Amino acid sequence: MSPRVFVARLNGLSVFDPLGDEVGRVRDVVVSLAGAVRTRGPRAIGMVVEVPGRRRVFVPMTRVTSIDSGQVITTGLVNMRRFEQRPGETLVVAELFDREVTATQDEETFPAVVEDLALEMTPSRDWRVTKVFVRKRPTGSTSSALRLRRRRGETVLVGIEQVEGLHLDAPGQEAHRLLESLEDLKPQDLAGAIHDLSPKRRSEVADALDDETLANVMEELPDDDRVEILTRLSTDRAADILEAMQPDDATDLLGDLPEDAVEELLQLMEPDEAAPIRRLLAYDEDTAGGLMTTEPVILGPEASIAEALAVVRREELSPALASLVYVTRAPLETPTGRLLGICHIQKLLREAPHNTVGSVVDKDIEPIGPDADLGQITRTLATYNMVALPVTDEEGRLLGAVTVDDVLDHLLPDDWREDRDDDATPEAHHV
Repeated sequence: MSPRVFVARLNGLSVFDPLGDEVGRVRDVVVSLAGAVRTRGPRAIGMVVEVPGRRRVFVPMTRVTSIDSGQVITTGLVNMRRFEQRPGETLVVAELFDREVTATQDEETFPAVVEDLALEMTPSRDWRVTKVFVRKRPTGSTSSALRLRRRRGETVLVGIEQVEGLHLDAPGQEAHRLLESLEDLKPQDLAGAIHDLSPKRRSEVADALDDETLANVMEELPDDDRVEILTRLSTDRAADILEAMQPDDATDLLGDLPEDAVEELLQLMEPDEAAPIRRLLAYDEDTAGGLMTTEPVILGPEASIAEALAVVRREELSPALASLVYVTRAPLETPTGRLLGICHIQKLLREAPHNTVGSVVDKDIEPIGPDADLGQITRTLATYNMVALPVTDEEGRLLGAVTVDDVLDHLLPDDWREDRDDDATPEAHHV
């Protein structure tokens, strides 16, 4: 067993049971900073391990029998419930990396940024934080300047007793090291990881994400989390994030804000981006108008099947939206000209690419009105075995489309995103 283990190297290692079966991968280490004995260092309580299904569970350090040769060996019974951070617990990668501290070496005291922490096992088999790897911060540098120069400056390894500020909330703490550990996650999984953070750390991570990524993550977060993040952003950036979100998701989010805040954000948005959201806000949230997206795939009847297939290949389209092409008269932006019908992607794949979508349009599917309730929507989806439905006004103009994923989102309990891992998994697993 290695006498000293650095968390950055530990992060991402495979976790195995004594029989050699892989349990998951290490994603963070949980330590207790409160009341730590200075000469012994803060105690490492356990590891956050990502198991199949991108679920993160807690493995106590008492279950760790070996950390060696690029792997972690565990034993015993591990609780398979989703990890939830408790008061007094600190996540090393999520909360301590990039933290601004004050360090002392050779009687010199200097500002620094935490790059890594070292763990060592004591004779009593406790794991303790004993060393901190820090990068000296140039005196007088700002947080923004630090971001640009974070890989510059001398690095030193100092004892835990020589570092002040680990237990304090650092203003404007950087989140780049945390994001490096999460960069391979899909928006749904990144949302789950961000949900597990403290409100302050969630805000810092949101500040570090680009607009498109944050918008995608916001669409997957529970309502409370995304309202909290949006209200912590500057109003200008909040408006940019709303513009990058799908109109129906942005509408749902704005529906949880006070009316004056909603109007302020809409005024800051580009008029073309705000217009569909204003239309959606006029409908009750449990109707087709409130559920629909205003950006389905819309083409004129003269468009070729090859063009239609090229459009539905776009990566940003959900499977439900990509399953149908809506054929309308001009204009081709909602509200469109008269809806002529729909084209199923399976039908398009069976036809010659040079044919027009107007020649294979399905006119048998009856659209629903914007005031249709959830019961009517679900019955229509089930009756025609559809994953999306057109929504039209009294004049037959296409207003948008309701997809099955948005219907499920409204049928499930409000907190389904928080409970989705626990509902489908056993509470414990032998490792």
